[in-house]
Amino acid sequence: MIHWVCKKFGELTPDELYKILRLRSEVFVVEQRCIYLDMDNKDYHSYHLLGWEGEKILGYSRIIPSGISYAEFSIGRIVSSPSARGRGIGRELVQQSIKTLYQLYGIQHIRIGAQYHLREFYSSFGFVQKGDIYPEDGIDHIEMLLLVEA
Repeated sequence: MIHWVCKKFGELTPDELYKILRLRSEVFVVEQRCIYLDMDNKDYHSYHLLGWEGEKILGYSRIIPSGISYAEFSIGRIVSSPSARGRGIGRELVQQSIKTLYQLYGIQHIRIGAQYHLREFYSSFGFVQKGDIYPEDGIDHIEMLLLVEA
């Protein structure tokens, strides 16, 4: 069972921050072979959602206030540990990220920059594609929006 914890940047311990950055680097830099500057200053303004199993982070995302990445609120750096794949951690992570964003900020529209090959995955949560495919760090991406019904 995953234990979910959400913290502001300043509340993260050095150990937690190290594990977050290691997981992001393991997947986005090493596995996906993207050479980019992961520390983009958005971490300071974000909440960080960590899915723990014992001492290991199996899932992570950052919840970004409106006006930082997009006009809308956003969820970014959505990543599951390679060691936990096939267990539904990614699905649980996205569900928990949406739920946590709503708890923090109320029910809001959510915009994400999704890797294009994951568009069907995000569509299963209600996200819809907005705009054209664009390259980011050598991987095709699209913006997707989860709309709140008025």
